[in-house]
Amino acid sequence: MDAIDRKILAVVQEDASLSVAEIGQRVGLSSTPCWKRMQRLEADGVILRRVALIDADKIGLGVTVFVSIETGDHSHEWLTRFAKIVEAMPEVMEFYRMAGDVDYMLRVVVTDIQGYDAFYKRLIATVPLKNVTSRFAMEKIKSTTALPIPPAA
Repeated sequence: MDAIDRKILAVVQEDASLSVAEIGQRVGLSSTPCWKRMQRLEADGVILRRVALIDADKIGLGVTVFVSIETGDHSHEWLTRFAKIVEAMPEVMEFYRMAGDVDYMLRVVVTDIQGYDAFYKRLIATVPLKNVTSRFAMEKIKSTTALPIPPAA
């Protein structure tokens, strides 16, 4: 991946709705070479998909909760089952296996506290969990989907 590929990535992270011609103009390429590079970046799995970002507050999902989970079972079978269940929960925006004193971390969006309570009850009914800690976000200070593109080596 060269410097031009990295410029393309920076541009599409900012606005994926731009035409190939507009992206090419911003990175110094004509449409065809830009399109070929974008096709390669998609084929290589660098560009995963192009999406629209939606304001959660404006559609009634004003509560963000960070959920820390500890489990007593660290088997592959338990994780496979737990991951399948959590991945099917639409409220879960992000799901990580952690190192340290917490085993898993979820970022959950819900309508309100009652919505979170319903989510929590479904979560704890799925598999045995040792500890579940919920942290409610009071204010979003920074949120971005754009990765910092490192310079070409």
